[in-house]
Amino acid sequence: MSNSPSNPKGTRDFLPSELSKRNHIIDILKKNFKNFGFSEIETPALEKNSTLLGKYGNEGDRLVFKILNSGEKVKKADIEALKSNNLNSFTKSVSEKGLRYDLTVPLARYVAQHQNHLIFPFKRFQIQNVWRADRPQHGRFQEFTQCDADVVGNNSIIQEIELIKLYDKVFTELGFDDLVFKINHRLILKGIAEYLGIASNLNEFISIIDKLDKIGIESVVKEIKDMFSNVSISKLENLLKNKSLSFDNISSILCDIPLAVEGLDDLTSIFDFISNKSINNEIKFDLTLARGLNYYTGTIIEVSSKSNTRLGSLGGGGRYDDLTSLFNMKNTSGVGISFGLDRIFILMEERNLFPDHLKNSFDVIVINFGINYLKEIYPVIDRLRNQNKKVLIYPDQVKLNKQFSYANKHNASYAIVFGENEYNNKEIIVKNMIEGTQSTYNLNKIDSIIF
Repeated sequence: MSNSPSNPKGTRDFLPSELSKRNHIIDILKKNFKNFGFSEIETPALEKNSTLLGKYGNEGDRLVFKILNSGEKVKKADIEALKSNNLNSFTKSVSEKGLRYDLTVPLARYVAQHQNHLIFPFKRFQIQNVWRADRPQHGRFQEFTQCDADVVGNNSIIQEIELIKLYDKVFTELGFDDLVFKINHRLILKGIAEYLGIASNLNEFISIIDKLDKIGIESVVKEIKDMFSNVSISKLENLLKNKSLSFDNISSILCDIPLAVEGLDDLTSIFDFISNKSINNEIKFDLTLARGLNYYTGTIIEVSSKSNTRLGSLGGGGRYDDLTSLFNMKNTSGVGISFGLDRIFILMEERNLFPDHLKNSFDVIVINFGINYLKEIYPVIDRLRNQNKKVLIYPDQVKLNKQFSYANKHNASYAIVFGENEYNNKEIIVKNMIEGTQSTYNLNKIDSIIF
């Protein structure tokens, strides 16, 4: 057995260079979240299983990481349930908590719990890790960071419009102009289920439709045919093979189904407000967009790259009218979106979209000629740090080549040289590490030093 250290599969360590780039994305997200009127909150990594389970559908519940009870509570394990293969009962007896699967269900719990201290509509953003017991693959991890923005306590379509504009603003600032914002509506999907004669099995229908991009039309049709004996396959195939059906076409098909018409009206309002000319990326209706989580009730949206379809969505979200009611807070509509930080990072790396300055661990290195010389120029170091320059003092008095090599490996822009000659001449040498030039400054005139 190898004793080499390693982290659990599906998790990652981040090198300083990687974390610098991730923080660049997060900084842009936070700035724009605040510019759109959102306030930041945090919730615990752990939630009660009663909070998490039953909100995501069977597939989602299966992927919730359960935490084993500790101490005396372990003795409450239902061994008889295990022997009889009743795994649900056994799991409940040994686990009361789980790692959060997303940030939306904890938000609903948070709002219901703190409703008397919040001002509605409540606009919050949250950037924290979540965990899913999914099979790790390219762009998919068991621990990853979600970046969410939600509005709770208002059902105006203006909220969806603002969230789409927020998507476009953030992705444009990150360097993207070729993404597609696909939108659909759960009421339209309900209308389709009614049109096909399977309205009573909506969640199962949506769960299968949500797999379309992964398994293809033929497999989706087969799954639906196998599950629902009374479904009209010809109607289903006609809908799925015409993903670009216009609102007019869909309206004519679903015109006798009021719920579907309501959903189409919502999307019409969005398209009337936002056109492909008013944003830098593309927005389009996608009849097959389902987003498999059970709590969605209205508009749904997903962001993907036109050029890298294997990576999956870069973000997604939608409206949920009933989520807080699960925590005894009635009639409180919510809508939100999420940014997939890890996938955005991967795509930005592929396209070389990160600024060059992020390669710098620090801006300036101070060459070490001894502690007495460092003491003499410390006012210069203080001044630079007060100007938000990243300054590193090399810790040891060693050969200059080693100190300059260290600076080059960290892509430092400048080096401060102050040794015996400089001390005697009352001057400081600033070396430009990129251009290979240097300038000399009077030690008594530190305000004249330019970086």
